[in-house]
Amino acid sequence: MTQPDQAARGRILVVDDDAALAEMLTLVLQNEGLRSRIVARGDEALGAFRDYKPDLVLLDLMLPGTDGIEVCRQIRAESGVPIVMLTAKSDTVDVVVGLESGADDYIAKPFKPKELVARIRARMRHFEPPAPEVIAVSDLRIDVAGHSVTRGGRPIQLTPLEFDLLVCLARRPWQVFTREMLLEQVWGYRHAADTRLVNVHVQRLRAKVEHDPEHPAIVLTVRGVGYKAGGTDPDLGAGPAEGDAGGEPVPS
Repeated sequence: MTQPDQAARGRILVVDDDAALAEMLTLVLQNEGLRSRIVARGDEALGAFRDYKPDLVLLDLMLPGTDGIEVCRQIRAESGVPIVMLTAKSDTVDVVVGLESGADDYIAKPFKPKELVARIRARMRHFEPPAPEVIAVSDLRIDVAGHSVTRGGRPIQLTPLEFDLLVCLARRPWQVFTREMLLEQVWGYRHAADTRLVNVHVQRLRAKVEHDPEHPAIVLTVRGVGYKAGGTDPDLGAGPAEGDAGGEPVPS
């Protein structure tokens, strides 16, 4: 049985104009102890978001009124709440634009309910209180329990997913993580998935934590392999590793 505190943190806003799908999602979420509200139009989504204060948004890309990309931008401009796109499109441009607009993950229609629930659970797991832990990477201070990142005492605002990605890398400095490893540890995937998720979110993270995102010193690229956390080396300084570059293209 769902505990009261879990139910209170289990509000899902579904923004989709497919009535049959919305009804199915309502039943699936209810069976998982999650509550939901359905919005069928993009131009009504932001108002519903502010009123309902959901813990996660399931957002269709194709919507009447305002498209899902713009809705995603509107929500992300004022909140870091997890956003999972629902899309009938798997085209590279549509997916990448959605991720760059602020979505944390996406799932292509048609999908299996169990797969969707797994995505939702993975994105909502930050509700579990972590043990006290503070990590330093270069000039960043990461308070894991406090879910905060600061530089020189000044806060850096990250979404929950960006924070999870930074912590995953920072906990093991100089260890190389493949994109598949990051998908499993940060997104919760247990099978082959789209590594564009990792590339786009690394770029978003760099834009917030690096002094110069084009020449990163904190989130480094290991070409042909993946990413690793950098740091200040007393002999070499805090510059990027040899051969590293910030502007890695997103693969198709």
